[in-house]
Amino acid sequence: MKKDIFSLEGRIALVTGASRGIGAAIARMLAAYGARLIITARKEEGLQSVAAEIVASGGEATGMTCHAGETGQIQVLFDRIRKDYGRLDILVNNAATNPFFGDVLSADEKAWDKTVDVNLKGYFFMSQQAAKIMKEQGGGAIVNVASVAAVQPAPFQGIYSITKAGVIAMTKSFAKELAPLHIRVNAILPGLTDTKFSSFMIQTPEIMKIILPMIPMNRVAQPDEMAGLVLYLVSDAAAYTTGACIPVDGGMLA
Repeated sequence: MKKDIFSLEGRIALVTGASRGIGAAIARMLAAYGARLIITARKEEGLQSVAAEIVASGGEATGMTCHAGETGQIQVLFDRIRKDYGRLDILVNNAATNPFFGDVLSADEKAWDKTVDVNLKGYFFMSQQAAKIMKEQGGGAIVNVASVAAVQPAPFQGIYSITKAGVIAMTKSFAKELAPLHIRVNAILPGLTDTKFSSFMIQTPEIMKIILPMIPMNRVAQPDEMAGLVLYLVSDAAAYTTGACIPVDGGMLA
């Protein structure tokens, strides 16, 4: 076995929702192992600072704004990738939203549509566009960021949990169909992680009193703790791994 089995030298990687949190941590990790990064987010804010940080550390990164829930913007993004890079080796679908926190009886159609558009439709069409490029070049790797909520729905996060369960089904569907094309598709299932996305829960003592006892490691994860598994899944170390949906949750689902 070669010693540089985790090396991503010469590979082009796209990470969505990379202006902060888990997405930014994944982008930094892939860049550290040699990938040329394309990072996206809905807003410019934060995106260019992450790209600049990667460049300052000796890597290569370009920030491109893209709303993951808008298929027109996804098409523009991939047209630019084809034009500027000519290939794409890695896609990490990380951009997600959770605009509604409340019981399912109070949820409205607007919250449903927004969550489904980003968390499901966005993942699907990002993966479709990426796979078309990967098919042409002979292979690639896709990683979807799902959630433990896909398996164990979180209280007052019904719509979010439903979409993340859909991400698991999507991962397995793409994995089976794309395996003959040498495109591997896997997912990670983060547990509660210290990000802006989860700040409401983490900063609410009443919620943490319920959640922490459910986590054997008895703590919240840091974004960097999600990145190592993604590195494995997109590298040659995972050459025979596809369709896997792996928790990174401090033992919560054990």
